Amino acid sequence: VLKAFDYFPSWKGQQQMYKLDIGWPKIPEYFTGQTFCVAVDSLHGLVYVGQRGDNVPKVLVFSEEGYFLYSWNDTVEMPHGIFVLNTATDSTVWITDVGTGKYGHTVKQYSPLGKLLQMLGTPGNAGSSLIPLQFDQPAEIFVEESGEMYVVDGDGGMNNRLLKLSDDYKEIWLTGTNGTGIGQFKIPHSVTVDPVGRVWVADRDNKRIQVFDKVTGEWLGSWSKCFSEDGPYSVRFTADYKYLIVAQLNINRLAILAAPPVGSIGDCVMVNTVQLADETKPHLVDVDMKSGAVYVAEIGAQQVQKYIPL
Repeated sequence: VLKAFDYFPSWKGQQQMYKLDIGWPKIPEYFTGQTFCVAVDSLHGLVYVGQRGDNVPKVLVFSEEGYFLYSWNDTVEMPHGIFVLNTATDSTVWITDVGTGKYGHTVKQYSPLGKLLQMLGTPGNAGSSLIPLQFDQPAEIFVEESGEMYVVDGDGGMNNRLLKLSDDYKEIWLTGTNGTGIGQFKIPHSVTVDPVGRVWVADRDNKRIQVFDKVTGEWLGSWSKCFSEDGPYSVRFTADYKYLIVAQLNINRLAILAAPPVGSIGDCVMVNTVQLADETKPHLVDVDMKSGAVYVAEIGAQQVQKYIPL
């Protein structure tokens, strides 16, 4: 069996792969709450930030250069995850809301300016049913250009599941229950899809990443050895899909893992790390698929930071 270093000789003693962009954003004072999530619209050069707090705007929009553009607030209670979908005709912003008020327990689609277009789930009601669709603290969402979507539900509620929905919001498949076994979850916290048809889930409290076939929902493998110190909070690919960026909140670190090509998942290989300041608490990240920049939503530091590839 080839060991990891046989095939990746250049990684030994590798230099840092990212550096902090200290000029982003231009005016950090626009962050007035706890910043839980960030999403990049690389087509239009926009960065959306979801924050929580009393009397703060829940969604802030910046340019990729770091200029504050505008904010919006309607029907957003407690944003947890955020995702931008670009199609040939438009772009929309999806937000998972873990609030307990009348808009909570939902997955919502907005226009870039904050107009509510679609609300999935039963607003204000936690549940685990599919008809009607009910979520309990849905953590994050990934939407494909086809409109098919993957929801990890939830962030500590009764559900520990990965759900694939069609473009008309019907269940295609569902996997996961609460537990430590194969295909079970303890707080499925973040989800993304790669170009070869695999769904990657940060199974936070089980301290592992699990991987599934996007067509069938079949379990393909899991990674745990990289997460003995702290579980994975986020999972995002770099722009070239060669690496996965994973936030580890309790040890204030970004882990950069080698993404396996088609075929066996194997176990994880940590290629590099970015150590953040103490008490930064990186929660969720997103990657600009044009420039490769990584944006990190930090609930301890109450800011989003931008890291540029070197």
